[in-house]
Amino acid sequence: MVRVLKLELRGITKRFGTLLANDHIDVVVESGQIHCLLGENGAGKSTLMNVLYGLYEPTEGDILIDGKAVSFRGPGDAMAAGIGMVHQHFMLVPVFTVAENVALGAEPTKAAGFLNLDETRRRIREISDQYGFDVDPDAMVEDLPVGVQQRVEIIKALVRNAKVLILDEPTAVLTPQETDELLDIMRQLKAGGTSIVFISHKLREVKEVSDTITVIRRGKVVGSAEPTASTTELASMMVGRAVSLNLDKAPATPQEKTFEVRDLTVIAPNGQHVVDGLSFDIARGEILAIAGVQGNGQTELTEAILGLQERVSGSVTLDGKELLGRSVKDVLKAGVGFVPEDRKVDGLVGTFSVAENLVLDLYDKPPYAKGISMSPAKILENAKARIDEFDVRTPSAAAAAGTLSGGNQQKVVMARELSRPLRLFIASQPTRGVDVGSIEFLHRRIVAERDQGTPVMIISTELDEVMELADRIAVLYKGKLVGIVPAGTSRDVLGLMMAGIHPDEHAHSQPAGSRPAATSDHAEGVDHD
Repeated sequence: MVRVLKLELRGITKRFGTLLANDHIDVVVESGQIHCLLGENGAGKSTLMNVLYGLYEPTEGDILIDGKAVSFRGPGDAMAAGIGMVHQHFMLVPVFTVAENVALGAEPTKAAGFLNLDETRRRIREISDQYGFDVDPDAMVEDLPVGVQQRVEIIKALVRNAKVLILDEPTAVLTPQETDELLDIMRQLKAGGTSIVFISHKLREVKEVSDTITVIRRGKVVGSAEPTASTTELASMMVGRAVSLNLDKAPATPQEKTFEVRDLTVIAPNGQHVVDGLSFDIARGEILAIAGVQGNGQTELTEAILGLQERVSGSVTLDGKELLGRSVKDVLKAGVGFVPEDRKVDGLVGTFSVAENLVLDLYDKPPYAKGISMSPAKILENAKARIDEFDVRTPSAAAAAGTLSGGNQQKVVMARELSRPLRLFIASQPTRGVDVGSIEFLHRRIVAERDQGTPVMIISTELDEVMELADRIAVLYKGKLVGIVPAGTSRDVLGLMMAGIHPDEHAHSQPAGSRPAATSDHAEGVDHD
């Protein structure tokens, strides 16, 4: 068994053509240490770890283990050196058992070459018992909750004697309870002598579990910090300037309910009800946040409202008029503003200029067009105004939208959608892949739209964002509405709901006279609509 005592990255540089993803990065991970690499999406954290794991060859620099330089031609070499990696998107075969997945790539055999999984099962049980994983070696992976699938990935690494474990954004797909369990597992691994490189952009988790923090910005190490550093200090290091993490939001003053969804069902091509009988409404002047782990029907819900799903039933009305069955163009014309979850695929035309992207849904209407002729002067005038209003950092209005940073691309999409009179505003993952400074700005704009009297629906897998923005919170699980709760509901209650457990059900399952720690007074306000 290889025991890694110390891991060093010296001057690691990685170029992709003209793009400099990592710029002479130095990191030292001590034995039995949880070392966090903190940085915004696109800062270069995952690229650096892919270099360490042998997926990329460094352009320059050295990897040292116990003071000796090593070179990895692929993940197999990294694993042989005692380095394991759990990717953000799991590398598991759904139709294989846990044991089969763990053995994959290093299959144990009996005489005559027959597969022998007995030893793998024994090791899985041994590791599972040691860390309290509660993983059945013979369970089918596709039947396991996401949090348990992640434990299978960790077991895969430990079976291969990993002494340095890389966790790449490991909480991105977890409920709050699963996140807390993972942080406990990390502490246990550390106590057992395993070093952990924890890649994250979530400040609360970083402060809670890390021993030391290295901050990366735009491919460079910009400093290190202790977990005792304030979230404001860490956020400032990530962005390079002072930022405010607290949204100044007045209480909502809801008016009439102008957006109503009744018994909405969306059926996937395989016959699955990906949205299953949803009913809710949103009043003018309030924000309803749709919470849930990614993949529980959020995407299909927004697509059904926009007219992008075919097998849809139920009713969706805005100002008393039915939206279902109408074209996307007609839905937008009805006053719906929409920020899609993937701006690069659905929100922007990367090769079009910033100015052109700012009028994608209005290019054929005055003042931007007259008859069959467009007005470049009016389009440019609009772009300059929106660039200034939304603080879009771009060389010029003529720059291709695809060349902007993620945060500035999102500002372009948001500026386009919020720069016309709206009857409903929908934003899906409004700050995904956006720097902390831009998040601050975008959140303020969303609240400003609410304060103008627009019904607002936010779909976000970031629970902190949901709790920050929402006036009410609707939680989805496997396409169903678990419940609607007021703003201020505890993370524990929301976490239970994200796992499909209604707070009332959880309370009823407790012994008489007991009060579960995971409930709160807010749970009594659950809306069963």
